Amino acid sequence: MATQEYSRYHTGAVWDEEYRDLEYIQEPFNDLAQLATWQAQGYQNVQTGYMCDMRSPQPVWNPYIVKFFEQRGWKDIGTSYYRMGPGVILPTHRDLYSRYVDIYKLQDQEHNIRRAIVFLEAWKSGHYLEVCGEPITGWTAGDIVEWSYDAPHLAANMGTEYRYTLQITGHV
Repeated sequence: MATQEYSRYHTGAVWDEEYRDLEYIQEPFNDLAQLATWQAQGYQNVQTGYMCDMRSPQPVWNPYIVKFFEQRGWKDIGTSYYRMGPGVILPTHRDLYSRYVDIYKLQDQEHNIRRAIVFLEAWKSGHYLEVCGEPITGWTAGDIVEWSYDAPHLAANMGTEYRYTLQITGHV
């Protein structure tokens, strides 16, 4: 069942700048077929930015964010902080959730998975998100964009400063 929907809402920014100093690592994009498609479209050297997921220490205020999503009915919530440098483009794609599906035994239940991006800082020139073909800019710290498991999306930093976000994964 393809739902391809998204919503926007806000939470108070209860965090400090601890996210700037996390142990970010760069991992390759995990969908080789999608990488081949991007290369055929002319994208060269696609990068994913740098992530700090739950395998590494998270900020002391991370439990507040998890609780916020639990109160929205989410279960088995995972968090991953993301630092996207200038010039990084992650073209249109749909997330696979392979590891998440395996960990929480959600085979054939993928339609229950949700993804959200929490903007940790206010929008800066050149920072961009697109979900279901709709451009998203001008956000404030604490704005959230949530989408269904199969929603196409892209992210880019065409600006001069890092773009910091928090990626949330869960299921309802």
